[in-house]
Amino acid sequence: MRSFPTSDAPHVPPRTTVAKVMLLVLFALLPGVLAYTWFFGPGILIQILLATGFALLFEFLMLRMRRQPLQPFINDYSAVVTAVLFALSIPPLAPWWISLIAMLFAISFAKHLYGGLGRNVFNPAMVGYAVVLISFPQAMTAWLPPLALADQSPGLFDSLLIIFTGHVPLTGGWDAITQATPLDTLKTGIDSGRMVSEIRQSTLFGDFGGVGWEWVANWFVLGGFFLLYKRVISWQVPVAVIGSVILLSLPFWLADPDSSPSPIQHVFSGALILAAFFIATDPVSGCVSKKGQLIFGAGVGIITLVIRRWGGYPDGVAFAVLLMNMAAPLIDRYTRPRIYGERAR
Repeated sequence: MRSFPTSDAPHVPPRTTVAKVMLLVLFALLPGVLAYTWFFGPGILIQILLATGFALLFEFLMLRMRRQPLQPFINDYSAVVTAVLFALSIPPLAPWWISLIAMLFAISFAKHLYGGLGRNVFNPAMVGYAVVLISFPQAMTAWLPPLALADQSPGLFDSLLIIFTGHVPLTGGWDAITQATPLDTLKTGIDSGRMVSEIRQSTLFGDFGGVGWEWVANWFVLGGFFLLYKRVISWQVPVAVIGSVILLSLPFWLADPDSSPSPIQHVFSGALILAAFFIATDPVSGCVSKKGQLIFGAGVGIITLVIRRWGGYPDGVAFAVLLMNMAAPLIDRYTRPRIYGERAR
């Protein structure tokens, strides 16, 4: 009888490292980044490079200050994922110092002051975003229209000049190259008494969300499905985020479609898809238990809708994630699965 070489028990699967997981996340983000660049120009690529450079710089400095070894932390790509998620959340032509300040708070405060990777209470990318959004609202609202609707669109050289000097070398200045986002347009129009159907007559809107924005969201969905297939994330959080938005907004839309956007409009506008698959699924600052993940995701969706309708910001995804980060430990405490063999109480 022929024998085969075997190893001693226990037999365990190959170890999944932080670096491998983060690389898969970056790979899943790539389709959305390419779509963003196609519809809104090369500014987003500059922002990603800026944020990544600053994130790695502060990662290096904080590891030195904490007297921690550079390896493997500097090469685990966690800081890069934080930087990319942040860059995707800001206007493509935001000043360079926006990324500097945001990564200072994201890496130094939200991550390392809590003990480093795996110990942070809040999502670092959303901490950095919230800091600059509250501190510099004007710089954070200079959004570009899709290239198909723009009279003038800055190329690579113009984008570099605007980001690093603040000077717009195109006719008309900032007013000629910036435009309100679909969410901002909807919120302003509804608050002024206009009907949703009337607002959506604008060329800014597409079939579901905004022109360009809805396609970017579609490609982020594709990346999210890839993460689900690779089992990097579980289905509970994305389903809960998107499902809660649809279930909560559906009755309002059916009752009064003239003043309430449709559920699909909510889903494919703003950063909801990005948050559902890439931000709220953070295993460190989110919930561990499956039931807890459902509650966490539903909380993110509900708070986002509340802020969109009654808050002072067109989109509330970042604040929703941060508020649910605070609630995550309590949710996990009350949703722990029963230990095998323990009697139910």
